Amino acid sequence: MLAGLSALTMNIFLPSLPGMAKWFEVPYSLMQLSVALYLGLSAALQIVIGPISDRYGRRKVVLGALFLFLIATVGTLLAPNANAFLFFRMAQAVIAAGMVLSRAIVRDMVSDAEAASMIGYVTMGMSLVPMIGPVIGGFLDEAFGWQASFGLLLIVGLVVTALVWADLGETSAPKDTRFVDQLRLYPALFASRRFWGYCMAAAFSSGCFFVYLGGAPFIGTEVFKLSSKEVGLLFSLTAIGYLVGNFLAGRFSVRVGMNRMVLLGALTTTAAIGTLALVTLLGLSGPVIFFALTMPMGIGNGLCLPNANAGILSVRPDLAGTAAGLGGAIMIGGGAALAALTGKLLGPDSTEMPLIWLMLASSVGSVISIILVIRRPRSLGIAA
Repeated sequence: MLAGLSALTMNIFLPSLPGMAKWFEVPYSLMQLSVALYLGLSAALQIVIGPISDRYGRRKVVLGALFLFLIATVGTLLAPNANAFLFFRMAQAVIAAGMVLSRAIVRDMVSDAEAASMIGYVTMGMSLVPMIGPVIGGFLDEAFGWQASFGLLLIVGLVVTALVWADLGETSAPKDTRFVDQLRLYPALFASRRFWGYCMAAAFSSGCFFVYLGGAPFIGTEVFKLSSKEVGLLFSLTAIGYLVGNFLAGRFSVRVGMNRMVLLGALTTTAAIGTLALVTLLGLSGPVIFFALTMPMGIGNGLCLPNANAGILSVRPDLAGTAAGLGGAIMIGGGAALAALTGKLLGPDSTEMPLIWLMLASSVGSVISIILVIRRPRSLGIAA
């Protein structure tokens, strides 16, 4: 539920973005910053949440994050203008603690073998929530307005807080490890080209999705004239694809190999977006084709990201925890930058093409990054 609340907060309100821009009487590009700024702050928090929980314990950090999240959510509902809303929306990013620490808590509680299985369920939940989140948000927006999505987040947040308070004991004894000691490990990772290769493969692959996340609500409502409910339903296609990709990655990664799976995922995404660009240039595109071709993009991400993240951890196994936090920050931070750029490219008279070109460029970047990783071990005489 902690991981699911984090995922739900990211995307439940997306079908409402165009309507929120009209409500606050601001350009869509300004409201779209609610995606980019949220992702950027989430990236920064990923670096510090792990070490802080090591120092002070998981329970205190989770409860503190939930309490701040509830205050921020109330702030979004009471915001008198767009700037105030964006401030409280950024503050909601503290719930990233749920995504990071849910897995750490599982590792604290059970053996490695059991943890792998249980974390698989957590990851599956994180895939399912983005699938249904925009659908729920679309229905709520049409029935009650954009505030309903944040009202639901407040209710769910209160339920999760009550459950954590009543049931979650401390799973990690506080330690004397200083945060500055963690930072001193970063240069060892920054010096690794393979680490950067895997990070860039993950960042560009997920960046393609974050570009879509930031621009698709505008394309759906303003270009294709769909209702927010219809946009929410069509958003689920990408999440279904991601779920399928995750299943295939779990089934075949050991047999095919980590690097080849990353390459296969990146090529799948690039082929899907390249096809979308070609069809659109030929004047054959429409809402069905546009959103349908995001399903193979989701499959590509589902194949690529688990293996790219495994690659990030494999570069220096002794620094796996630090690598996980730093790699996640780079991936989400890159996504935030691309999401912000998306808002700048989409204006009142925009078509879907600027969004498609940016998605395609990001996907091609992922292909190039993993090819460089594969070529480097071979150049050193090491099997890929």
